[in-house]
Amino acid sequence: MTKTGNILKVAFRAINRNKMRAFLTTLGVIIGVACVVATIGIGEGARLQALSQLQSLGTNFLMIFPGATTSSGARAGWGSSSKLIDTDVEAIRRECTACAYVSASNRTVAQVVFGNQNWSTTIQGGQIDWPLIRSWNLQTGEFYTDADNRSAAKVCVIGKTIQKELFGDVDPVGQMIRLKNMPFRVIGVLESKGGSVMGQDQDDVVVAPYETVRKKLIGTTAVGMVLVSTTSNEMVPQAQDEITSLLRQRHRINKSTGQDDDFMIRSQTEMLQQAEQQSKTMSLLLWSVAGVSLLVGGIGIMNIMLVSVTERTREIGIRMAIGAKGADIRAQFLVEAVALALTGGVIGIGLGLGIQKAVARFGGWPISIQPQAIALAFFFSLLVGVFFGLYPAHKASLLDPIDALRYE
Repeated sequence: MTKTGNILKVAFRAINRNKMRAFLTTLGVIIGVACVVATIGIGEGARLQALSQLQSLGTNFLMIFPGATTSSGARAGWGSSSKLIDTDVEAIRRECTACAYVSASNRTVAQVVFGNQNWSTTIQGGQIDWPLIRSWNLQTGEFYTDADNRSAAKVCVIGKTIQKELFGDVDPVGQMIRLKNMPFRVIGVLESKGGSVMGQDQDDVVVAPYETVRKKLIGTTAVGMVLVSTTSNEMVPQAQDEITSLLRQRHRINKSTGQDDDFMIRSQTEMLQQAEQQSKTMSLLLWSVAGVSLLVGGIGIMNIMLVSVTERTREIGIRMAIGAKGADIRAQFLVEAVALALTGGVIGIGLGLGIQKAVARFGGWPISIQPQAIALAFFFSLLVGVFFGLYPAHKASLLDPIDALRYE
């Protein structure tokens, strides 16, 4: 057998002498590696889900909200009073060249009733560009027309959740429902969108003409928000600049005098950045746990290897007496430390993958198994074994053979 083979054989024999001690020694590494694998998988899965959810909002999506107001020196919050008006919406549609689709929008919450079934849901009002901005197709039926919007017709399309909760197996198209005791005819069913970035069910919605919602369900003349889709993703910054400049001009806002905007523009990019920041915060927390666990595991390996050096002092003396060199002893104990760390790493990788699957199954969180995460965890295990095994291995290699043979 080669020298390397002998070193490996002796190393695993030494570890096998006390399996429980070896397992407890590697426990810190197991926990740390499991955290690394689980963190990367869950974090990447959450990022991909957030990206998918943001894309479900629409293509090249912008939202324009009413701004804050100031009264008697007291500053109210965003949306406290809307200064967005219908002519602002028309001006954006007419003058902002980077905008492909524009829709005024309002929303309210109401009880929707069909027969003896009822359900509390969001009522979304939008103009005819609304489904184009949201990239939301119909599964069945048709969408309302511009004539329906102008005449404030009592028609609507419903989400899949509403169909499930109210109609069951009944075809909802053509049926009459009641919103705030007003009859509305269902003319279409939207395709399923799933959850939003904030975890809300996007399919739990009734969409009706903007003028209908504004006049008959809310009773206001204000514009709740404006939704915009740009001609391309690259045109989003230009669209923001054009809308900002136009609304400042129309609302007579002079930024040079320190006057605040009375509107706020949010883009998909900003929302994605916020979602990624939240994901990074959670990942940082789990990485901290992983780092502490690996540190504790490494210290445990170093401690047990120092104990092993003391316990095997006479064995080391015998090996040196029959020709083993200091480098051979150093390699022996270093291999044992690395073997302990890698064993813990392999168990930790399995545990981390198990945590991912458990989180996905019972918690409903998205996961994404990353091969690079497994490789990174394995590398960390190797690094811990080498780093914390060097000192005990070096100490063993410096033992004097005569003193070691006398050791009891």
